[in-house]
This record gives sequence, C-alpha cells and structure tokens, in this order.
Amino acid sequence: MSKSCKGLAMELVKCLSESDCVKVEKRSYRECAGEKSPSIPSECVGLRETYFNCKRGQLDMRARIRGNKGY
Repeated sequence: MSKSCKGLAMELVKCLSESDCVKVEKRSYRECAGEKSPSIPSECVGLRETYFNCKRGQLDMRARIRGNKGY
C-alpha cells in the first residue's frame, strides 16, 4: 500500500517540471505544488488533489483494511 501513490507522485513531478513555475521562476517543486499560482496548469492542480486524496486514503483505517485505490 505504501507504493500505491507512487505513480501519481511521478506524474505530479513530471507535470510540475514542465510548468512555468519551475522553468521560468526557478522555484522548487515543493513551493510550486504547495500554492495556487496562475503559472501552474490546471492538470497539475488536479493531479495534486488526486495525490492528496491518495495519501489521505493511506491513513484511513477503513481504506487500510480494503486497500488503497491505487493509481
């Protein structure tokens, strides 16, 4: 279950690395993922929300019994 969100994390890093926030503004991935900036595409924002829900599902006891909905 610890690796069920790994695919989403890789997709999020790939999406952020292609955004203007990282390329033009030379900011870190963590800074760009942590805020709602107009330089971040909407697909990256959607990936961030999905990744958050995946990580939250790992802590939910009901989901821990059934298993996390992997990527």
